[in-house]
Amino acid sequence: MRTFVAIPLPRECQTMLQQLQLKLREFQADVRWAAIPSIHLTLKFLGEVDPAAIPALADSLNRAAGPENALRLRLQGLGCFPHPRNPRIVWCGIGGDTENLAKLQQAVETACVSLGFDREQRPFHPHLTLGRVNGKRNLQPLMDYIKMGSDLGAAFIADHCHVYKSALKPQGAEYTVLKTIRLGAPAETTDD
Repeated sequence: MRTFVAIPLPRECQTMLQQLQLKLREFQADVRWAAIPSIHLTLKFLGEVDPAAIPALADSLNRAAGPENALRLRLQGLGCFPHPRNPRIVWCGIGGDTENLAKLQQAVETACVSLGFDREQRPFHPHLTLGRVNGKRNLQPLMDYIKMGSDLGAAFIADHCHVYKSALKPQGAEYTVLKTIRLGAPAETTDD
């Protein structure tokens, strides 16, 4: 099953992203916008994982990431990957305690690599994927708006991350929480 590790967003941040997406949709660009409830802060994409490996994965993540403290993060700025002249992903940035967020991501990476998962070769750029660009229609006005920047100001505490299962459906990906890793609670892994 397709699996990844991510920090979920609280409802207040989802509401702010929904308002932001409504503004971005006004440009009527060829972008397939992400469903707001499915937006999360990915720490590690694992790909196909045998369901029998999930308990060992959760245990390894609990030992590596559990001791990390909760993080104070915020939604900050807009951007695109790989470049505004040729965008494929429209994203919202993450600000706040990004130094410790990077440490958490490295702890997750190390735990996963220790179990035989491939090491991510790209540098970690914390972001929330808002949409995927499908074409060029009305794209330039959208990119001009994104370049203006925006500090959304929505702060949140990240005190846990999830191991998710991702099922690809015609209406988009559907995510199911398999395990929860509490930050600051190294002896505890819980099911949700």
